[in-house]
Amino acid sequence: MGSDKQPVGLLDTLNMEKVRTIFTHTYPYPHEHSRHAVIAVFIGCLFFISSDNMHTLIQKLDSNIKWWSMYACLLGFFYFFSSPFIGKTIKPSYSNFSRWYIGWILVAALYHLPSFQSMGVDMRMNLSLFLTIYISSILFLLVFHIVFIGLWYIGLVARVAGRRPAILTILQNCAVISVACCVFYSHCGNRAIMRQKTYDRKYSGWFTLWNKEERNSWFAKFVRMNEFKDQVCSSWFAPVGSAKDYPFLSKWVIYGELTCSGGSCGESADEISPIYSLWATFIGLYIANYVVERSTGWALTHPVSQKEFEKLKKKQMKPDFLDMVPWYSGTSADLFKTVFDLLVSVTVFVGRFDMRMMQAAMSKVEDAAKQDDLLYDQFSEQDELWFDFMADTGDGGNSSYSVARLLAQPSIRIRDSKITLPRAKLLFIGGDLAYPNPSAFTYERRLFRPFEYALQPPVWYKEEHIAVNKPELPRGVTTLKQYEGPQCFVIPGNHDWFDGLQTFMRYICHKSWLGGWFMPQKKSYFALQLPKGWWVFGLDLALHCDIDVYQFKFFSELIREKVGESDSVIIMTHEPNWLLDWYWDDVTGQNISHLIRDHLRGRCKLRMAGDLHHYMRHSYVPSEKPVYVQHLLVNGCGGAFLHPTHVFSNFNNLYGTSYESKASYPSFEDSSRIALGNILKFRKKNWQFDFIGGIIYFILVFSMFPQCKLDHILQDNTFSGHITSFLGTVWDAFIYMLGKSYVSSAGAFFLLVTAVTFVPSKVSRKRRLIIGILHVSAHLSAALILMLLLELGVETCIRHNLLATSGYHTLYEWYRSTESEHFPDPTGLRARIEQWTFGLYPACIKYLMSAFDVPEVMAVSRNNICKNGMDSLSRGGAAIYYASVFLYFWVFSTPIVSLVFGSYLYICINWLHIHFDEAFSSLRIANYKSFTRFHINPKGDLEVYTLAVDKVPKEWKLDPSWEGESKLPQNQSHFRKFPSKWRSVSSQQDPVNTVRIVDHFVIEQTVKPEFVASVNGSVAH
Repeated sequence: MGSDKQPVGLLDTLNMEKVRTIFTHTYPYPHEHSRHAVIAVFIGCLFFISSDNMHTLIQKLDSNIKWWSMYACLLGFFYFFSSPFIGKTIKPSYSNFSRWYIGWILVAALYHLPSFQSMGVDMRMNLSLFLTIYISSILFLLVFHIVFIGLWYIGLVARVAGRRPAILTILQNCAVISVACCVFYSHCGNRAIMRQKTYDRKYSGWFTLWNKEERNSWFAKFVRMNEFKDQVCSSWFAPVGSAKDYPFLSKWVIYGELTCSGGSCGESADEISPIYSLWATFIGLYIANYVVERSTGWALTHPVSQKEFEKLKKKQMKPDFLDMVPWYSGTSADLFKTVFDLLVSVTVFVGRFDMRMMQAAMSKVEDAAKQDDLLYDQFSEQDELWFDFMADTGDGGNSSYSVARLLAQPSIRIRDSKITLPRAKLLFIGGDLAYPNPSAFTYERRLFRPFEYALQPPVWYKEEHIAVNKPELPRGVTTLKQYEGPQCFVIPGNHDWFDGLQTFMRYICHKSWLGGWFMPQKKSYFALQLPKGWWVFGLDLALHCDIDVYQFKFFSELIREKVGESDSVIIMTHEPNWLLDWYWDDVTGQNISHLIRDHLRGRCKLRMAGDLHHYMRHSYVPSEKPVYVQHLLVNGCGGAFLHPTHVFSNFNNLYGTSYESKASYPSFEDSSRIALGNILKFRKKNWQFDFIGGIIYFILVFSMFPQCKLDHILQDNTFSGHITSFLGTVWDAFIYMLGKSYVSSAGAFFLLVTAVTFVPSKVSRKRRLIIGILHVSAHLSAALILMLLLELGVETCIRHNLLATSGYHTLYEWYRSTESEHFPDPTGLRARIEQWTFGLYPACIKYLMSAFDVPEVMAVSRNNICKNGMDSLSRGGAAIYYASVFLYFWVFSTPIVSLVFGSYLYICINWLHIHFDEAFSSLRIANYKSFTRFHINPKGDLEVYTLAVDKVPKEWKLDPSWEGESKLPQNQSHFRKFPSKWRSVSSQQDPVNTVRIVDHFVIEQTVKPEFVASVNGSVAH
């Protein structure tokens, strides 16, 4: 960290507010000139290649079937590896790294294959020239930036110039410049004297159509593009002139290659190289653009007024929502922290320390009926009440905001049924407030941010404020009964308990506002007395899946002293233990069961929970048996990834009472169909899984490299013989791994233990072992096949003298042998640079070319090992060999490991009904979101509506209605007609316009005061 004092320059003294400007960027990536340059270079490549080689490429397709097949396989693997990143914005991330990584090793492999050379394109010159220009450009721009920062430090340029340049931007611009120069050289050359030439077409029998006199056909016009290309080279990109015209630069330029004219050549080439001219032009444009941007900031556009600036600024604003949590990321620090927190919570808190015990100890009043920090009755005297329930929010910003936007609307009009539902005065959230772990960052960005966008907190609210004396009511309001705005009560879920409930206590129990919802809650559990004899018990299950003794004592005393015999109770928990106990064949929540069966005795009309991220409702089947709970409702669609419903379709019993499924969202059929995405989309959704999958596959086959004896596969004459020999070699490699490969055998054993442990415990040990063995066998077979395919490709290239021809520095040695011929240096500039840099300049190019040519390094090392054994390589040489193998094997293996693992999840979830959590968290589905709205009507009946949005918008814009509505500081946001800040870019996809009712039923008020064997409550659907 440096000093806060900044050097003051001349431009810093100007009043820039009067000349304020704004640079508008269409994309998030700030350096758009790089993107435009990439596009321009790409279009130029297509133009030149099509004009020169398209007809030759098609003509020679039939004579290069073997090599074209290798091209197809190579490009296929590279496409599947890079497919998750296609269409994404270039930015500093793994996605951007993958682009450059793919470009590097793909080109390094392609230029060794013979088809390009057979078409007249010598990629060796292009690659060596690219690397040389690339290194030169980087060194030149680094020196420029150092000088520029020095000028800033002494105050000769504006303060904004002091921002450090992005290294990635420098590298990207140097790559674009180098590619542009190489494309020019490949098709225009480095000729000092440009002469127009006639285009001599050489057609084969394949293209006799072009020999006809139909000169106006589009075929002929396409061929004449070559003539146009020559004109472009000779006219538009002609050399800038002779070095004699620039005496000062005569010793600092590269000269053009002499072109003979009429059979005679001049004595020397005095013309400046067009390649050098092009490079200098690009470098000059970059420097000029950078200097103008950093020094002035307003010279490239026109000044605008303060009013116009604010208007443009608002148009550019977009919500900064986080993406869905990548549960299969091998590089996410949050996920590793989640695992650590979970281990600590289970080890330390479960059975040893419980925050609920501390909350009970801090309650001063023993009488449950008088505990104001646990019992709330501000709604009990109202004639009717609307309240909402949602759970499992705080995952993706788009999905969480979609639900919060619906909750905040003054009313929701259902278009199909023409029903209008007013906003609820009370919101219950059923836990799991932020994923993957509870922290200040996840709570603020994944929970509070979407709710604050949906319904803004009051103007006096401060994020850092700690509420120590709740409820902290607004001015002019003395009691909770007088407050007319929406209120919110929250229970914690298992994810909220990963840190021992610390974050939940700080952000829920010691804050007063969740967006525009007022939070009077003081503890992690509570009881609310609602109108018409209705109650809501919010229970905290912690990580025990049950309430503790102190909660049981509070609620049992409350039932005895306050809950009437004809009252109705809604019990809200985080986990739906009725479904999970059935699924896992377990018994949990014994204290809850005791409270419901022996204390409420039929007064529990509804149990609702989250945790499972779908909607399901089961209602009791009338019978003579006692009914302790009429309806069981699960709705965890508040923002988290989707869970399947078809796995739980056979649930039908609780407390000895039969139940039947009345509603599910998504439907059982849709749920099963969605699971198919694991095969097709696993890697697209979980590309960060590459880090784990690629390393695992490489460990499995590490000891099998290299395969030196592949003659029997390559020499077989029939296709079936090739396949038989190939599979036999795979089996031999597997036997070798078991008998002699310690590293791969240990990796396979560890993978087997992990796979068996990964199978859910509900499956018997025998079936778990079988499933694990089949799973590992699929991965091991795929890894061995990929290993052998890679070895066959390298062996084929070696046999055709395309690899391992002259050592590790083949490309550099070839370039030095042709450099003086194509790039004359009569003044000895290269020798002077080598002398001034103490030999570093040619050494850097030499080793950069060797590092770039990964296939050559791999093939040369492989030959040495096959001839002289592994002991012939030093430790460094062996490390280089395995690193070069890994670079290609990682690309081949990552799509396959995702395909195998995704297929495993699909088979397990649809055929075996296991891995319901793992198989759907991988899909990261933000769609299918819902919440439940309740209405206690004047008759005392409870009307239940579940509202859902099938598709969540991904693009949002500032709502002009929200922006245009007057906002008085003294008025809170719930008084506004348009309370939410953002709306969908497409009005047809906005949740307000697409919301629909997926379930509706009514629970009638209890009319009999005594507990009977069968409760006479009716259900209307």
